[in-house]
Amino acid sequence: MRVLVVEDDARIASDLKAALESAGFRVESCGDGENAWFLGDTEEYDLVVLDLGLPRLDGLTVLKRWRGNGREMPVLVLTARGAWAERVEGIDAGADDYLPKPFRMEELVARARALVRRSAGRGSALQEAGELAIDTNRMSVSLRGVPLSVTALEYRLLSYLMLHKDRIISPGELLEHLYGDEDAREANALEAVVTRLRRKLGPGVLGTRRGFGYFLEPLGPGG
Repeated sequence: MRVLVVEDDARIASDLKAALESAGFRVESCGDGENAWFLGDTEEYDLVVLDLGLPRLDGLTVLKRWRGNGREMPVLVLTARGAWAERVEGIDAGADDYLPKPFRMEELVARARALVRRSAGRGSALQEAGELAIDTNRMSVSLRGVPLSVTALEYRLLSYLMLHKDRIISPGELLEHLYGDEDAREANALEAVVTRLRRKLGPGVLGTRRGFGYFLEPLGPGG
């Protein structure tokens, strides 16, 4: 899952990035409102963690611009403790959830997971497709009830396909959501990950429709 962290405090931003990456997210960050507005308006994110007190352009204005332009990614707003009016205004502007500072990273990660699931129409942390199961809270994968050892990248790929299991995901979309800006986003690299996963999963789990992309079997009615 691809997450944008918008926080001008470098220490907090670093802590957020570390916590979210350890939970299986792919994190990008920026520290001012102008850059945040541009990134959120031109890139595809599964979640944005947005501080409201930003330089150059405040977070509330950024959020209003995103929603005004039809950007619908889930947004978790960070606010100062006790700033209830700011929280209300943020929710009215289109925030999906808020978290007052200071906060525990464990709570932020839990809220982030829940927002990503809800945005994909998935309520439970345990997701299943055929005989494959993923527990997003435990970051575990099992096949026919047997735990499966996967790398962090393999887990992110399976998790993304699981969240969108009713449709075929193009290689371009997978590359966008699995890799950060510092990584080489190459189709050959993605195919190598898929090949490794197929060796572990066996037939009838991870499917390909030539010219369209990848999906988990059985493909839902929307596919």
